[in-house]
Amino acid sequence: MVHGPVNFLERFLDPLADVLTPEIARRILSVQLDSGARERALYLAERANEGLLTPEERTENEAYIEAADLIGVLKAKARAVLSGHRP
Repeated sequence: MVHGPVNFLERFLDPLADVLTPEIARRILSVQLDSGARERALYLAERANEGLLTPEERTENEAYIEAADLIGVLKAKARAVLSGHRP
């Protein structure tokens, strides 16, 4: 069994699939970061890979990662609803 934050999110959000309509699922799939946030996330990821994050940047980068995990799980649930494969 896989453990970790994404697995927890998947299990925690399983009931969400029961209430997702196709319209809401499509809207979830259309969610994108704005260009400023996307550029900042990429900048922080590069600095993290180089080991150059300040403590404040590390906290910000972790928030981006957590948000990306959440959005990723929501989008997976939305795709499952649209394909007819509800968990």
